[in-house]
Amino acid sequence: MINLPYEPDVAFGVHPDLGVAAAVTDDQPQLGEVLRRHHFRYSHDLDVYLLPDGIGHNPAVRTVAAATRELQDAGHTVAADPRIMLPPPVPTAHGVAARTTQPGQSLTALTGELHDLRRSADVADALEQILDEHHGAVGDLEEFIDTAAAWCERLDTPGGRELSQHLRTIAHHVAFLGDQLTDAQLDLSVMPDVTPKDAPPLADAPLPARNTVPSVTHTARARAAVAPSPKRPEVLPAAPEEAPCSTAAPPSPRRTR
Repeated sequence: MINLPYEPDVAFGVHPDLGVAAAVTDDQPQLGEVLRRHHFRYSHDLDVYLLPDGIGHNPAVRTVAAATRELQDAGHTVAADPRIMLPPPVPTAHGVAARTTQPGQSLTALTGELHDLRRSADVADALEQILDEHHGAVGDLEEFIDTAAAWCERLDTPGGRELSQHLRTIAHHVAFLGDQLTDAQLDLSVMPDVTPKDAPPLADAPLPARNTVPSVTHTARARAAVAPSPKRPEVLPAAPEEAPCSTAAPPSPRRTR
């Protein structure tokens, strides 16, 4: 558990062998009832509350967050070890170094940040976090789908192999989406544009319908392409014309992660 200069009513921490644990003050028995409602069970041997064996990382984090909200809404003080947010390492083949675990990037938080940004370059920085080669959401999604495809292959059945190929096709489209987002991120990074002070709040701006694809003018692309930027070479090769998207895409080109 964590060491604090004060004693909170509830403290969440990480036990090295048993996972997420919660300790409560002795003079407030109602705290244990709150934890039990969130599936914690009391361990008499350790005098702490533990989550069920085998619970996954994401469900454990959501459980701690939900219990924390309920406790704080009732006026109780809560402390949590930030290591709770660290996911376990992804298993790798023998001889392959495991990826360094870091807290997951929240798309919800990044979307919320967009509402406070005014400069194109700041939006580009936010988008770059999604595209990060090692910890970005796009690459993580591609790896997740590829891993799910490998799981289907292990069924060693016609249905499993067919579903595996379908998932790898989806992973290919995710990789293509990442390339398209990278182009957009580069365009944003060289745009000098700033939203005017009297611009309406982003929450009031109408969003395009999901079944329509807004067009990007050649003027906007050309202006972004020739604008100087420290993040982008001054001279870039002309982009080839995009080929029509095939419905039978080849397996996903795995990025180096």
